[in-house]
Amino acid sequence: MASLDDTQLDSPVASGQSPQVNDPQASVASPGAASSPDSAMLPDAPTPIEAAQAAAPAKRPQRLGERLVDMGLVSDDQLLIALQEQKTSKKLIGAILIEMGFITESALGEVLAESSGTEKFDPKSTMLDPNLIKLIPKDVAMRNKIIPVAIDGETVQLAMADVYNVVALDQVRRYFPRKSKMVPLYCTETQIIELIDQYYDYEMSIDGILREIETGIRENTQLSGEEGGYVNPTVRLVNALLVDSIKTGASDIHFEPEGQFLRLRYRIDGAMTQIRSFHRSYWGAIVVRLKIMAGMNIAETRNPQDGRISFKALGREVDFRVASQPTVNGENFVLRLLDKSKSLVALEKLGFSEHNSRLLKKLLKRPEGIIIVTGPTGSGKTTTLYSVLSYINSIEVNIMTLEDPVEYQLPLIRQTNVREGSVDFHSGITSLMRQDPDIIFIGEVRDEETALMAVRAALTGHQVFTTLHTNDALGAIPRLGDIGVPAHLLAGSLICVMAQRLARSLCQACKKPKTATPEECRILGADPDEPPTIYEENGCPNCGNKGTKGRIAINEILAVDRGLDELIATHATRNALMEHALENGFIPMVMDGIDKVMSGQISLNELIDTIDLTERL
Repeated sequence: MASLDDTQLDSPVASGQSPQVNDPQASVASPGAASSPDSAMLPDAPTPIEAAQAAAPAKRPQRLGERLVDMGLVSDDQLLIALQEQKTSKKLIGAILIEMGFITESALGEVLAESSGTEKFDPKSTMLDPNLIKLIPKDVAMRNKIIPVAIDGETVQLAMADVYNVVALDQVRRYFPRKSKMVPLYCTETQIIELIDQYYDYEMSIDGILREIETGIRENTQLSGEEGGYVNPTVRLVNALLVDSIKTGASDIHFEPEGQFLRLRYRIDGAMTQIRSFHRSYWGAIVVRLKIMAGMNIAETRNPQDGRISFKALGREVDFRVASQPTVNGENFVLRLLDKSKSLVALEKLGFSEHNSRLLKKLLKRPEGIIIVTGPTGSGKTTTLYSVLSYINSIEVNIMTLEDPVEYQLPLIRQTNVREGSVDFHSGITSLMRQDPDIIFIGEVRDEETALMAVRAALTGHQVFTTLHTNDALGAIPRLGDIGVPAHLLAGSLICVMAQRLARSLCQACKKPKTATPEECRILGADPDEPPTIYEENGCPNCGNKGTKGRIAINEILAVDRGLDELIATHATRNALMEHALENGFIPMVMDGIDKVMSGQISLNELIDTIDLTERL
């Protein structure tokens, strides 16, 4: 079947075919007023008004961009920018709006699903049949962004990125019985690509490349068949490893050379996991490829180097922050995975308790002051602050950031990298103050100059966000005093301090209930005569037999009110500060963690490993 051309897409729906909704020229069908069947039988001649209405041209169906503007999801100027960009990129208008950050992929999906009258497919809540999926060849599925998800008698349900793509439906129909009815379900392009990659055994390609390198035999079935299309196996191996780390949900990739072999480990949900080992002979080519991709000096092997890799995989842009470290066995490489689509989490999905969520949103309404997030490295401080910034981000405020380095680029926010010899935190804050900011984000308070500049910014009417390394929220007050911030200045500028840890969440598909023992009741503060039901790890294919899947934040938020301001200004003891905080509704991190154990979100063992519970043990 011939594909639809631009002329067809410009016109209203014809011959029963629906237009390409994602195209800027495509139309979203809307119900029109059809004549009643009985009206044709009436002998009366039409009135002049009816005749004029009949002669008037039919109302043009509403296009996707116009619909998004009417719904308030994008503005007129954002749509114009996207249309201008489309003239050169020739991408679909929906994809351009997502790339520019004007609309989220999920929001666009809701509009497309609603306008097409199709259901939305959620892959996270569905287990798919691999045998059904493999009825369609991988190249056909990838080219058409389509994957079969269910078959019931003669009805085949297909998850599609473009539910109006009749050409794709026609190409897939040949792989099913002739009488099968194709029912499209809307699914985002990113999710479709992830499903294709997951269910077509991409992992095996790594082993195939390794065999190719060892034997020198090219597996032409995986290539284009043309010598010009052949890609060096080391290049494909590194690409496959990076894609595999994204699929696995790793936050860091460790290439660790040993005596006679190279160890590859991922950090998944905060825990190091060994993935595989390579012979040492592979490392020379791999390290050169990594350095080339990261823009590092391939001849430098005796000094540490830093670099960055931008890698497009699974339908989205992913960045890797690369660091090399010389060791006695060779250069050790660590790649920090910066996946914007997975790491930028909505504030409501961070795992905050209802109390903490309500308190934080209330404190964010204060127009000036400092909000500090504390915790050790890897506790999710930056992720939490990015979520907060995204929550308060709007066209009405000017948000400026100073980061070392900028990890995720956010729309409508001016972000600056701290660079040695060029911009440091102290001079950077001074410069930012001249940019008429409403909100300032300082990556980290490290010294007296930075801390004092942050306080001065808060005292001059700005809202300041930053991070600090302390064990708990209350510890931030003496820590700032130790850095050199006067108590009377701190008392008037601090909005709140939020401490945070990350704990591995129990797999909700296989978690196993148990009755708490007397010892566990003592730790939880529960009555041993009426022991509560808690949950522990079990393991299933859904979580890789680990019993845990993903991580959740355990928090405490110390809100600074007038009473606490007075205690800070008069150098009150920690006990006095804690007593006042508890009297005014402060919930310590330990209690937040216990609540998550009692609700079945984490196990007690995970809480003990995450939070200091030595006083209860």
